[in-house]
Amino acid sequence: MTSSSATTVHLAVYDTFADWETGYTTAHLTQNGYTVRTVGLSREPVTTMGGLRIQPDLALDELRPQDSALLILTGAAGWDTGEALSPFARAARSFLDAGVPVAAICGATAGLAREGLLDDRAHTSAVSFYLAATGYAGGERYVEVDAVTDAGTDGAGRLITAGPTEPVAFAREVFALLGVYDEKKLDAWYRLFHDSDASAYEVLQGE
Repeated sequence: MTSSSATTVHLAVYDTFADWETGYTTAHLTQNGYTVRTVGLSREPVTTMGGLRIQPDLALDELRPQDSALLILTGAAGWDTGEALSPFARAARSFLDAGVPVAAICGATAGLAREGLLDDRAHTSAVSFYLAATGYAGGERYVEVDAVTDAGTDGAGRLITAGPTEPVAFAREVFALLGVYDEKKLDAWYRLFHDSDASAYEVLQGE
């Protein structure tokens, strides 16, 4: 029997959460046997950047890496305006230390940079100077790509990073990491949703 931790993905939510950045990811995970649970600083409702009200499933202090297949962090104004979201960066550290992967997009990459989690890992973001402004020490590991997965070393979890304009590439990296699609279908999925290649639909449907 597959354990629930192998199919449970945790999505961090907070005020001004950039809700469009993970729409592809969460929608297609739930269509492929995964459960997405939302995690807030508390269980109090939050309001996304798009004005949606979300009631977190659990509070951050209830989250344990062993109960999760992946922690997802999105952009939000709070990553660049203070320390309010730093507990999520610390949670990412505990996940990676436990060998559980983390995926961060947009402003969440700056939060990880400030936490020192990008100093020794291949990563990307909006632009290199955005992360450089955090004062982190990982500039030489910055990669000019849409999204990147760092494999991790010494038992550390793998880390996905992406810039704010790349929700499809971000989802592709998540699906590859979790084995949601085989290589052929993953390529077709990306061509369909990123390139609007209608011919990819038949491949994705297994025809």
